[in-house]
This record gives sequence, C-alpha cells and structure tokens, in this order.
Amino acid sequence: MSNIELEAEGHADFETKLSIPETFRRGLSISPEIRKGLGVTLFLALLAAIAKATIPYLTQRVTDDGLLAPSGVNATLVTELVVGGLVVVLASMIIEWRVRRRMVIAAEAGLATLRKKAFDNVHRLSVLTQNSEQRGRYVSRVTGDVDTMRDLMQWTGAGMIVAAMESTVVLIVMAVYSWQLALVVVLCYVPLLWVTLKVQPVIRRAYGDIRARMADLLGRTSEQLVGVATIRSYGVQERMRQRLRGEIDDINRAERRASWIASSSFSMTAFGQSFATGAALVAGTALGIRGDLSVGTVAAFSLLVYMFSGPLMWIIEMLAEMQRALVGWQRVIELVDAESTVNEPKHPVELPHGELDVVADGIRLTYDGEDEVLKGISLRLPAGKRLAIVGQTGSGKTSFARLMARFFDPTAGTISLSGVDVRDVRLGELHRRLAVVPQEGFLFDGSILDNLRYARPDEADDVLRSDATAAFDDLGLATWLTGTGHGLDTPVGTRGELLSAGERQLVSIARAYLTDPDVLILDEATSAVDPATEVRISRALERLMKGRTSVVIAHRLSTAERADLVAVMDHGELKEFGPHAELVGAGGIYSRLYDAWVAQTRD
Repeated sequence: MSNIELEAEGHADFETKLSIPETFRRGLSISPEIRKGLGVTLFLALLAAIAKATIPYLTQRVTDDGLLAPSGVNATLVTELVVGGLVVVLASMIIEWRVRRRMVIAAEAGLATLRKKAFDNVHRLSVLTQNSEQRGRYVSRVTGDVDTMRDLMQWTGAGMIVAAMESTVVLIVMAVYSWQLALVVVLCYVPLLWVTLKVQPVIRRAYGDIRARMADLLGRTSEQLVGVATIRSYGVQERMRQRLRGEIDDINRAERRASWIASSSFSMTAFGQSFATGAALVAGTALGIRGDLSVGTVAAFSLLVYMFSGPLMWIIEMLAEMQRALVGWQRVIELVDAESTVNEPKHPVELPHGELDVVADGIRLTYDGEDEVLKGISLRLPAGKRLAIVGQTGSGKTSFARLMARFFDPTAGTISLSGVDVRDVRLGELHRRLAVVPQEGFLFDGSILDNLRYARPDEADDVLRSDATAAFDDLGLATWLTGTGHGLDTPVGTRGELLSAGERQLVSIARAYLTDPDVLILDEATSAVDPATEVRISRALERLMKGRTSVVIAHRLSTAERADLVAVMDHGELKEFGPHAELVGAGGIYSRLYDAWVAQTRD
C-alpha cells in the first residue's frame, strides 16, 4: 500500500483495510515486546480470577455452615472463613497488580518499537511521497495514534484480560452450583452480546472518522503556524481562524456521535445486568422454595451473578475505547507498512573513486501515473564539468536534478554515475559522494555548528569546529561568520528563521562543502537576497564547484554563461544541449533567451 493512498480514505465513511485479527497479528509481529511473557501474564490473570471465584463459596459456607448451622451459629468457622476470604481478596489484588504491571512494561516497550519503526519508514519514503501529504498527518500517526493505544495496552487491555478470566471462571462455577440458573443468566446476556458485537464496527468507523479529522486538523494547524507571516501579511487571520474552528466543531460533532453510540451500548449492558440478576434471584428463590437449593447457595449464586455481570459490563464498556485504540493501531501499522519507492539495492555496487561523470538515458517521470513531467531525457556530463539547466518554471529542471540525488526514482530510464546506476548504489554512499544545495537552505533549530554536523554526524566536536572554520575561510565567508557575533555558536532558530534567506543559504553551502562531494547539485538561489549577500553566495558557489562535477539549475543566464554545458528544458523535454557559445550561435530557444536577457541587462 503506497503512502499516497493512506489519506485517500474518506472521513465520513472511514474503513480500514485491516481486519481486527489482521491488526492484532500484524501489530504483534511489528512490536513483539507486547507478547513477550504473555503466557505468564495470562496465567497470573487466571490465578486472580480463581481466587476471586472462591469468595461465593466462602459466602455459602459462612451462611449454611456458620450462621445457619443446625446446632446454632458457629463463630469459629465464620471467623476462619472471613479471615480466609480476606487473604484471598488480598492475594487477588496483589496478583492483579502484577498483571497490570507486566502489561504496562510490555506495552511501553512495544509502543516505543512501533513509534521507532513508524519514524524510520517516514524517513525511507521518497520525497515525492512525502510531498503528497501534509506533514501534520505523519505527526498525527506517530504521536496521537500511538498514544490512543497506550490505554488499551496498559490499562484497558490488562483489565479486559482479567475481567474476561473472571467472567469465564465465574460462569464455570455457576454451572457447577446450578446449571439451570447459569443457563438463565446466559440466556439473558445472549441478545445483549449479539447487539454489542453488531454495534462495534459502527463505533470503529466513527472513531476512524475522528482520527482522520484530527490528522487533518493537526496538518492544517502546522501549516498555519509555519505560514503565519503570510497569513498576517494578507490580513486573513479571521478567515483562517474560522476555518480551524469549523474543523474543530466537526470533530466535536463526530466525538458526540461516537460517544452517543458507545453510551447507548453501555446503557443496554446495565439493563442486561439488572435483568439477569433479577431473573437469577427469581429462579433461585423458586428452586430454594422447592428445596433444590440452600439459602447459602442462593446467596452465593447471587454474588456469582454480580461477579459475572460486573466484569462483563466493564468489558462491553471498554469495547468502545478498544475501537478507538484499534483505529489508531491500524493507522500506525499502515504507515509502518507503507511501501517506499526508494529502497536500498539488493546487490549494491560501489562507485569508482575520483571524479564522476553523469549520464542520463531515456529518463521519463510521471507523478500521477498519467501526465509525464520528464519525457525521454538523455544527456552526458563529463567528470569535473559544469552543467547549467535552464528553462521556464515547470519545465522539469528541479525534477531532473532530484532524480540524480535519488529523492525519487524515474518511471523509466536510468541515471548513472561513471557507469553505475544510482539505484544500484547504497543510499549512504550516494549521499556521501553527491551533495545537494537547495534553492532555500533549510536549517534545524540549534547553532550554525549544529547544522554543519549533518555533513559529518560522527565527527569529534573539536575536529568539526576546526574544519568548519576552515570551510568558511575557503569559501570566502570568514568575515560574514565573524560578523554574526557568536561565530559557529550563533543560534539559527526554528527553520533557521533567525537568519536571513541568504544567510541560511551560506550555511547550506558550507554544509555541502564539508561533505567534500564528487558531484554537486545546486538550485541557484540568489534572486531573493540583497546584492552583498548575492555576491557572497555566488563566490562561495564558485569555490564549492571548483574541480567538481556540478549540475546547476540556473535561474540567471549569467550562471549558464559560465557553465561548460547548457541543457535547455521545455515542458519536460530536452530541447537543446551543448556549450553556451554553440547554443547562442544556433539561433534556437537558448539563443532567443540569451538575446532577451542581454537586452534586458543593457536596459
């Protein structure tokens, strides 16, 4: 199941592709810690149930052999039985505590594993797949959906196991006491259980709708927080607030609907308990009058009915919560199982040492399976040379560059580095030998040095600091770094927003420089910076590309003019390819673009 399909489900008619047995089977295989020691836990739960089930027997003995004994009240026996009952109750409490403790430990370990695997798979998904979703939806699955499972795994699940054991053991004891009365109780609960089972899918769909809406709300909220400056600049705060309020109101209505269904089911259970207890008392009294049952037996059986129906009521009440948790579990499992289109090669091939050339052969790409973004692109860039890709917006320049870095794979065709298909190279090696400097440098919250560490995650602090200082110096950025006030320790803020766009780009260039790549992919980004920063960026990029195979998405023809080769893209097709001077003299698309640029520059 591809991740693009994960959010294709409708809200009002949410229906997971996993059945309940499949959910448990797949969930337990993903998080084996949950079932670790489950046999011991179930045995302890059985012991607790048996211990509780002895209380009615002790009640019967106290009544028949102690209080109503033929020879009068037997105070000694009553005392012994009461003390024995206290010991049994205390023992059952300790055992139940141990059962819950074991469930909590197993659940926390299992949920931690599940969350890790979900995060790992998000990182494995291709950039194309990730861009098809709001980031908040991923956050919702690995946080909110996992959290809905916590109560099920830790408390609800443990309680349901103990309650199920209690009801089963008590039912057996009831049958031993009087199969007629046991049959009366069971017949009272059969219709109720049938209705309860029928309503559970409805509750599950209702909670599925809620979780999907919550994911949308989180995605929308994240989007608005990131775009708060744009929202304020256009004065649409109230409109966006109203939009979120509307979604919150929709969630509130969905929650009320799910709660109404769950509470109705519980109300029916409460009625069933009262009806079953009453029926058992009437039938038991009738049997007692006939002499078939003693007073103590009737009292014991009444207690057994309560002990049977109490846990059963609790189980039915918790079924609604279980449906909520199952929906969350299913959504996380679907994320863990989402297929990545960019995978490690089964038989990896190492790239040759030294400079690398780039060859594209018949590259085709489609995002939606219908319209082609790239249409049979073929070209060769010799090692150590610089290629400038030019073309109008939407011509496929960025898509082609991202294919080289294997952010996603082509629909057809190959991209090779010195004869090795990039799909046959380990992703770690590919990203060490090939670096990307995007149009907008993204920085993580922390200092400049913290962001440079992504280029060398295992480097010692003193070595990284020394090499980073040398990198800024080699790129001609030492003066700028000193001017930040704190140098490498300068905080950049969330998404690097404490720095200007141009300054973020300077840090990105230094980060790429530290990887010392053989192939560079640059999305030229100097259009939105001040002239001084533009000069710094241009000079730094020139030094970064020196002696390296470089592919530049050129937004300015001055960049193409300095390149060894120029590729002209138009509507996903490679229209022209060759040296700058040759294309200018050919009188084609590039020549016209160049003439227009020269004329505009002169004006």
